[in-house]
Parts: sequence; structure tokens; C-alpha cells
Amino acid sequence: MAAERDRERELRFYRRLPKAELHAHLNGCISSATMKKLMVQKPNLQIQNGMTVIDKGKKRTLDECFQMFQIIYQVTTRTEDILLITKDVIKEFADDGVKYLELRSTPREENSTGMTKRMYVETVLEGIKQCQEEGLDIDVRLLIAINRRDGPEVAKQTVKLAEEFLLSSDGVVVGLDLSGDPTAGHGRDFLEPLSEAKKAGLKLALHLSEIPNQEEETKILLGLPPDRIGHGTFLNSTAAGSEEIVSLVQQNHIPIEFCMTSNIKSQTVPSCDKHHFGYWYNRGHPAVLCTDDKGVFATDLSQEYELVAKTFNLTQSQMWDLSYESINYIFASNAVKSKLREQWCKLKPALTHEIMSTYSSFYFFKFYNCTFLGSQLSVPIADPPDISFSTNHRMNYNFVSLQFAGTKILDDRFTSKRFW
Repeated sequence: MAAERDRERELRFYRRLPKAELHAHLNGCISSATMKKLMVQKPNLQIQNGMTVIDKGKKRTLDECFQMFQIIYQVTTRTEDILLITKDVIKEFADDGVKYLELRSTPREENSTGMTKRMYVETVLEGIKQCQEEGLDIDVRLLIAINRRDGPEVAKQTVKLAEEFLLSSDGVVVGLDLSGDPTAGHGRDFLEPLSEAKKAGLKLALHLSEIPNQEEETKILLGLPPDRIGHGTFLNSTAAGSEEIVSLVQQNHIPIEFCMTSNIKSQTVPSCDKHHFGYWYNRGHPAVLCTDDKGVFATDLSQEYELVAKTFNLTQSQMWDLSYESINYIFASNAVKSKLREQWCKLKPALTHEIMSTYSSFYFFKFYNCTFLGSQLSVPIADPPDISFSTNHRMNYNFVSLQFAGTKILDDRFTSKRFW
């Protein structure tokens, strides 16, 4: 019970933490609740074990996750479906404390319903617009995605479409994504359209080194260079040439989008503690925590923050820094970045108060002989329940809570615990 309460308390902090989500595939983000809405609207659609797979959530196997993608494409064939999923996904991210969101999606056409690729993008933009008009506290942008499996000719068409929307979407379309089956084609096949996109002013987020033994392709695409890297799971592998790749990434300060649950579920990383986030974080490299496909993998950004903190023993202050620094790596304008920084700073006092109220009872009963040293508080540790103070008078609970704000615990065992 105590462990469960602790996790609920931690998760509550991460839900209230303002966050930026920079790697979210629209279709993969569709929740089970939205899937059920879509299934109800299509009663004649025969999908074997569809509801069973949808209801399994976190218990889905990898095969069932792939099955989820198949179901998603079957139930999202009309513009009405695309509008519904766009709005639901945005609302769910907003409910999770995400203040800035970059969705990414490959334009689709459906001959059976008459939906064209242009209509697809226009519908996603309409969903973003409607959420804004409804007053949701979230800024949403769009990356138009190239699916590797479609080949370079379709990629050129996608870039052309993205360039048009870059000019006509009032800043909502900000970039281009290269994703899809990493074994399909070769990076050099997409170099020309990606270079064209970069010249046109589109930012580039490229899935790189998702699987091993792609050093040659990775070096070619790093030559662009991309503005962000998706996953980058094997950038720092032991394969020949990886040291050169790591140097290229570091020299160009290319932020990496880390999606821990996705990597574990898709089995490209064996366990959380082996995740490559630790390698890059320990080197001070720009890092962004993301969900990838929150619906399919049954996660959300708060859970990703909690998982990373728990796995790598990071404090809430360090997690705040990760969130705040992610603003530096968004594809929107500098004006938007400034606005978001202001928003983060406005939210910080309330979050600080919650941290204090969360931890003060623990510290109040765990520490005694408190000595104030200027702006710092030295707290020797002891187990006795009775509290005494070196100032020879007792202080009430609220005062003790306030004293922890903005202090550093000086005991050796708590040196890493910082409170802003």
C-alpha cells in the first residue's frame, strides 16, 4: 500500500509538471477509448479479436501492438474519423499536462471514401484549430511524415505538400518526419527530398539508428544535418564507425527524442536500465522524453517521465530541468519558445508548493536538530519521532515546510536532493 501511495504521489507530480511532447505519431496515439468510439461507428466492420486487443492496454504483446496498428487503419478511413482522432489525441495530451505538442502523421488517401492526402492534412489542421478555439491549454504543431516504405518518389510529393502547408498553415506545419519501417529502402534514397525540405525552411526530425548495423545510412543522413533525431537507439553501439557517429551528433548538438516504453515494447532495448537515454544524459547531450505511440503502447508522457526518473534515479528537480530544456528543441518560433518559458515559470511556484507538501511530512518526522545556515538548512538524520530544534523553540509544521523551499539538504546521504 505504501509503495502504491508513493507511486501515485510521484505520478501526480509528473501530471502537473508542464511538458512538451515532440515525438507523437497521430495514429499510434489513439487511445482505447477513442478506438471504441470508432468501432461503434462502424458496426459492419469485421475485425477478429478487435475489442479484446483494444481492452488489453498495457498487457498487449508486441504482436498485439502491431495488430492495433492494423485496426487503427481500418477504422480511420474518413475525414470525420481523422477529425475525431486528432481532437481526442490533443485533449488527452492536454489532460496529461502537455503544454506544447508536435504531432506527426503521414498524409493518407482512401479510395473507398474519397479522402485525399491533402484532405487528410487539412482535416488534422482543422482538428488542431477546433481545439484551439475550444480553449484547450496546449499549443499544437504538425510535422508531415514521409513513410520510408512508400519510396523516394512519394517522398518528393510529400515534401511538396509539406512546403505548401508550411506557407499556408499560419505556422502550424513546422517540419518533416522520416519514419516507417527502418529496413525499407536506404537513407540515401531520401537525401534529395529531405535536402529540398530543409532548403524550404522545414525542420527535420529523422528516425535514425532504430535498429543495429545502419552506420552507413546514419552517417549519410547526419550530413544534412537533421534538427532532431528520433530514437537513435544504436547511435552509440559498439559497431565500427559508431564513435564517429557519436562525435557527429555531439558536435552538431542534435537533440534526441527518447521513447522508453516504445523501445522496450518493440524489443529494440532489452530493459529500462539498458536504455540509451542514460548514455546521452550522462554526457549532457540535449534530450527530450517522448511517447512515440501512446495509444498503442498504453502510456502517456507523465508515465514516461516517471519511468525515466525511477530507472536512472533522477530527482524531481532534474526532471523539471529536462522538461524546461525541451522547450529549446521545439520546431516553433523563438517567440513561441519565449511564451512557453514564461508559462513554465508561472507554473513552477504551484508545483514547488506541491513538492513541499508532499515531502515535508516525511522530513518533519525523520529529521531533528535543524540548524539554519544562511539560505541553507543542515539536517542531521535520526529516527526518533520527537523533534527538537537548535534554536530552542518549536516551529509549526507549515513553517518547517516553507523552510525547505529553496534549500539544499546538506547531509551526505541527501546531497543530491535539491529543491528550487
